[in-house]
Amino acid sequence: MEVLRYRPEEEAEPTWESFEVPVHPEWMVLDGLNHIKDQLDGTLSYRWACRMGVCGSCGMMVNGRPVLTCATYLESLLPGPLRIEPLSGFPVIRDLVGDITDFMGKLSSVKPWIVRDTEKPVEDGEYLQTPEELAEYKQYSMCINCMLCYAACPVYQIEPEFIGPAAIALAQRYNMDSRDEGAQERMDVLAQHEGIWGCTLVGECSEVCPKKVDPAGAIQRYKVSASVDFFKSVLMPWGER
Repeated sequence: MEVLRYRPEEEAEPTWESFEVPVHPEWMVLDGLNHIKDQLDGTLSYRWACRMGVCGSCGMMVNGRPVLTCATYLESLLPGPLRIEPLSGFPVIRDLVGDITDFMGKLSSVKPWIVRDTEKPVEDGEYLQTPEELAEYKQYSMCINCMLCYAACPVYQIEPEFIGPAAIALAQRYNMDSRDEGAQERMDVLAQHEGIWGCTLVGECSEVCPKKVDPAGAIQRYKVSASVDFFKSVLMPWGER
């Protein structure tokens, strides 16, 4: 395994370091990294938590492709060598750990939570949904914020102001929720060049998504909504959009 190392207290630029790692049929790339950490070099830094493809924290570039290292078999990448790097597009803090501050700021800007103008009294009970209403947004709710889509997105690599696929898909998840009333607030943020119009529909974000969220599809649906919203504002400026 060839790992891109960056230790700011020791070196000005990242360097490659090679490790010999055993292969077991059940081992994932993350198991190989854990072997290095536990047996060969305890200074290796990277993120991981659940090992079940749920937390989204162990995303890295493996042989140039963004993947969840806990869900990528070592055997599938033989004979090697494996080249492991931090996710593309994010400043590197140390070794395989990227700085995700930019993503977190963009995510919060689209208000990825249920927004309501008024809340009904608790004693009135839950906000009920039909199975059909749930099905409208369920696919987009599967996003685990792994940021593989950002690492695969060529627009984000050259236009850092682009809000990006995961944030837009999560905005769409709440826009399509029958309990939510914040679609217009999100539209004001996303109907900009840095939002949905910055996407050139390469589709790599959907290709690498481990949960089949299809952020590219979410963006295109959002473009339709934004276009309708714009024409309504022109043709019916006195009415509700």
